Amino acid sequence: MATQTSAPRLEPPHREPVTNPAKSGLIRLGENVKIDTAAILGYMPGRKLASLDLEIGSDSSVRAGSVIYLGSKIGQNMETGHNVVIREENVIGDHFRIWNGSTIDYGCRIGNGVKIHCNCYVAQYTVLEDDVFMAPGVTIANDLHPGCKLSMPCLKGPTLKRGVQVGCNVTILPYVTIGEYALIGAGSVVVKDVPARTVVAGNPARPIKSVYALGCPTGLTDRPYREEEQGAGAALPVAPGVAGPAAAKKRKR
Repeated sequence: MATQTSAPRLEPPHREPVTNPAKSGLIRLGENVKIDTAAILGYMPGRKLASLDLEIGSDSSVRAGSVIYLGSKIGQNMETGHNVVIREENVIGDHFRIWNGSTIDYGCRIGNGVKIHCNCYVAQYTVLEDDVFMAPGVTIANDLHPGCKLSMPCLKGPTLKRGVQVGCNVTILPYVTIGEYALIGAGSVVVKDVPARTVVAGNPARPIKSVYALGCPTGLTDRPYREEEQGAGAALPVAPGVAGPAAAKKRKR
């Protein structure tokens, strides 16, 4: 008789309660920051925070209709489209771009050079590392059991490692980790971890091939994703049955 193995237990994040909430905050703007008159800067959150200070780095631009809450830290050269919402307790790096109608919910960690296109939703406690790109309509979830009385302590968005590229209308579920430079095909639903430098697609998303096996149908380049451009090492993690970069090279020859 086959033994049934239980799924590995997920660890809910530990978050310290706010014992001494701030009652007001300061807005600190770097040099050459442009704020459209119809934008709202420093909206008061409804949650209790240890700090309500808002910091936006130099050479940033906030377009009309955008709302940025108190209590976040944003680096240099940030640019929003119209009707963008950036909630509180976010830490965002330099050269951040976010297009029209997208929302960053509270408590996220976002690296440098991240680009988020139109009509995307980034749920609370999500991590986006450097150079992540999200195409229009991406939805990130963070609630394992919506409606459960214990859902709040368990909230945790996915982690997208450096250089992940996400196609249009993708849904990514809570607690998932997507490896470096992975590529998520349009319309996919990502329900489990994705190995680095792997193309996945479908519902649920499944590994298809290495990113190095992708060709360019326009003929502008032989391979759109090159090892030397992404600092690939000798041994790269790929999903079982998926050809890695060495195999892609052999086929090319």
